[in-house]
Amino acid sequence: MKKDNPQIRILLVEDDPNLSLVLQDYLEMLDYKIVLCPDGEKGIEAFKKKKFDLCIFDVMMPKKDGFTLAEEIRLIDQQIPIIFLTAKSLKEDRIKGFQIGCDDYITKPFSTEELSLRIKAILKRCQHGNAMEENGKEDIFEIGKYTFDFENMLLKSKDSEQSLTRKEAGLLKLLCLHKNRLLTRETALKTIWGENDYFIGRSMDVFITKLRKYLKGDPAIRITNVHGTGFKLEIEE
Repeated sequence: MKKDNPQIRILLVEDDPNLSLVLQDYLEMLDYKIVLCPDGEKGIEAFKKKKFDLCIFDVMMPKKDGFTLAEEIRLIDQQIPIIFLTAKSLKEDRIKGFQIGCDDYITKPFSTEELSLRIKAILKRCQHGNAMEENGKEDIFEIGKYTFDFENMLLKSKDSEQSLTRKEAGLLKLLCLHKNRLLTRETALKTIWGENDYFIGRSMDVFITKLRKYLKGDPAIRITNVHGTGFKLEIEE
């Protein structure tokens, strides 16, 4: 079997010993470097000790569940991709996962090949995001009384400074590039998340709400919904 990504280190946190060993063996066969933990408490300890490129968390675990673990990870690193594994297919759970900031959500049972493809797709999206950061023509945007520094993911005014996540910064940059014009949901979803999916779309709505909150200090700025087809960043000159 062809080996891929020899430098990629993955934190795998799964309490099912049989499944975790199967996944570890399979991913190591693809040349990923795997650190395996049996519960969320061990997972956060491992994350603090080493640098990882991607996390895979089971949702239902003893001591600390996957959602709680992901929330703690996000306080340390807002950029690292996270995949949730779950036996549940409830819409509310999927939405909660995306609201926390996961990059994908896989319902058990699943094939190892499916997981491998999901991992490759996420890593490819991250590389695309990095390329967008490196090749973007503009990195500094003036938004009303705010200055948006895309490269450093900062939104600043005279009175405040707000750090942004990678997705928040990417979405705000797209809105800035489409200032006073329609940014379609499809364009935003495919550019930032890599696919146009209902559940990811619900997650994007959460990010739009956060951006509105960050920009509320200037009444001349509005992010409006456009007939369910997209969004528009409007700035009164």
